[in-house]
Amino acid sequence: MTVTYSSKVANATFLGFHRLLLRWKGSIYKLLYREFIVFATLYTAISVLYRFFLTGSQKRFFEKLSIYCDKYAEQIPVTFVLGFYVTLVVNRWWNQFVNLPWPDRLMFLISSCVQGRDEYGRLLRRTLMRYVNLTSLLIFRSVSTAVYKRFPTMDHVV
Repeated sequence: MTVTYSSKVANATFLGFHRLLLRWKGSIYKLLYREFIVFATLYTAISVLYRFFLTGSQKRFFEKLSIYCDKYAEQIPVTFVLGFYVTLVVNRWWNQFVNLPWPDRLMFLISSCVQGRDEYGRLLRRTLMRYVNLTSLLIFRSVSTAVYKRFPTMDHVV
């Protein structure tokens, strides 16, 4: 289900922007806040432990352990992981684009399969294409804000 916020984004003020971020139901913040809280808590706990509770030799051991872990963390480069992620995102977008219903392709199929040069064949092809256009409109209404604004209710669709 698509969540539309275009009208609220257009009217957001500079100081009211934080309220808009908290309002988003499909936000990245709502997706990652638990992991961020766990990370911030662990980071704070390790920092307090290092600064206030470790002795000098324990601090040196912790620093050597950190350098050792950092050396092996660079084995997998960030650019490789980022490239893999970008490839995933682009492939997902391309699959969505390819799966959009294109009325032209279906029109060619209908015109080649529905036979008849008489009035009945012409009306049948026209009716089938109207159903195809209606289906496309209903799909695009659920995806696109501009189409939803153009056809907000079923009376507008009719």
